This record gives sequence, structure tokens and C-alpha cells, in this order.
Amino acid sequence: MTKFSILILGNASASPTLTRNQTSQLINVNEQYYLMDCGEGTQLKLREHKIKLQRINHIFISHLHGDHYLGLIGLIQTMHLLGRTSELTIYCPGNIKEIVNVHLKNSKSHLKYPIIYKEVNANESELVYENDKIEIISIPLEHRIACSGYLFKEKQKPRRINPKALKTFEVPKYQINKIKLGEDYITESGETIKNIRLTTEPLPSFSYAFCSDTKYLESIIPIINGVDLLYHEATFTDEHADRAKKTYHSTAKQAAEIALKSEAKKLIIGHFSNRYPDLNVLLSEAKTVFENTEIAVQGNTFEISFSE
Repeated sequence: MTKFSILILGNASASPTLTRNQTSQLINVNEQYYLMDCGEGTQLKLREHKIKLQRINHIFISHLHGDHYLGLIGLIQTMHLLGRTSELTIYCPGNIKEIVNVHLKNSKSHLKYPIIYKEVNANESELVYENDKIEIISIPLEHRIACSGYLFKEKQKPRRINPKALKTFEVPKYQINKIKLGEDYITESGETIKNIRLTTEPLPSFSYAFCSDTKYLESIIPIINGVDLLYHEATFTDEHADRAKKTYHSTAKQAAEIALKSEAKKLIIGHFSNRYPDLNVLLSEAKTVFENTEIAVQGNTFEISFSE
């Protein structure tokens, strides 16, 4: 079974409202959890969706504006109170370690678990994390302070066993794991049966790009080209393009232009200014450029892949 989904925990810019929390998302790749940004109230939303906090081992912070990390201290403290002992890794293009340590020092607190801090280079794209199934690559953005997006890319999946072929060639059960790993099968008589005859094509690999606060920036297009799902901030409508430029943010139309030029398969927009009580004005604007656009509605889950 493979799973790749994004749960929207918050979609507001600047200050939260009664219906919109600050930016945060939970990315689930094969039941491994990755937290993307941690705005105020994130841990409450995680609890609301019955997410076990201790299953989160990697937290990615896009930048050090408060609406993207002010929920982090509370989450760290709750993990401690729940008895966490396993290490937590936090990735950030800024000194988030100093912020956490100041809190712990002045509250005379001590965590039962270690935190590993990984500083992300906000000036060039780099591999920041990988395991046997996925790699995560930073996306340099242009905001008022150092800011990075993140590209989640599944690695190529193994070929799938063909049960009929195994039966035809009378492959013993103890050889199946080797075949799954790509090995050929050598019969007792010495004949080599190529792996491709015993397996079928692998399931497709998928990708997700999170592009946080940034002005319109075409330099990210080669990094995210062909992405299956793109999240791009859309703080303003085109009517307020001057405001977007001044504050190093994007409009819904600009987000859609990035999706179109990067040949993304689907776009979700978020980080909305509170001046828009009706988010459909932003959605309509984006759709004039890129039809396959949806709002990153708080509480919604976007499935990139789910198959057995």
C-alpha cells in the first residue's frame, strides 16, 4: 500500500481568525508524518484530526515570521509532557535553535528528548532529507527574510511481483524477497530467468511542492517542474498586486502562472489575507490562468496517491 497525502491544518496569513489558523500542513508519505510549518494553534488541529504527536519526527519551518512557527514551542513542550524520548529534527533557514533555547532557558525547562537542528540554505536548492522511499529538497524563495519551500519526491518504487510468472517458473517462496529487490532467478538447472519476466512495472512515484511566502519567482520553476501537487501562497488578488510586491507575497493569478509554467498537475492556494472573507475571489482569479486549482481549505486532505 502506498499513501501520499497533505492535511491542511491552517491557511491564514499574518494573524489567525476564528475559522482560519496560521499556516501548517501534515504530510503523510507511507504513514510517515512530516509537519510543514507550525503556526499558532497547530497542535490543537493535530489533536482535532486525531494525529499522534509522537509520530512526528521531522518538522520543516519555511521561515521565521511568527505566523509560520509560533505554534512550535507549545508543540515541543506537549511532546515532552507526553513522555517523548525519541529525537525530533527541525529544519529551518534561520536560527530556530536560538528561539527554542531562549524559551527553555527562561522557563527553566528541560526536554526529555533531543532536538536536532538542520539549517537550510535559503540561497540554493539542496537535499535536506532522504530515506529509502523519499527525498526532500529545499526550494529557495524570495521573501523579506530568508525563506525556503520544500519539494517532497518519492523515489522510484520497486517492480511488483507477478504471481502468474512465479507459478509458471516454479519459483520457490524463499527466492521472492530477492526478486522483489531486483535480482534474477536462477533455476536448479542453471537457467537464468530475468527479473523483468517475473515482475511488472512499479507503481508511479509522486511529488509535492510547498512554496511558502514569496514574491512571484520564476527561478523555482526548474526545481518544481512537473510536480503532481503544488501548494503556492496566494495572499492577495491581482487588485492588490502592488501590496503583494511591496510585502514580497504573491497574488492568486501569479501562483497560477507558476503552476502553468512549471507544468504542475494540480495547484492548491493558501496563506490568505484576512481582507478576503470570501476565498472564491482568489480561486476564480487563479482558475482564469490554471483551471485545476483548489483552495487549501482548512481541514481538507489532498490525496496525491493511494493504491494497493
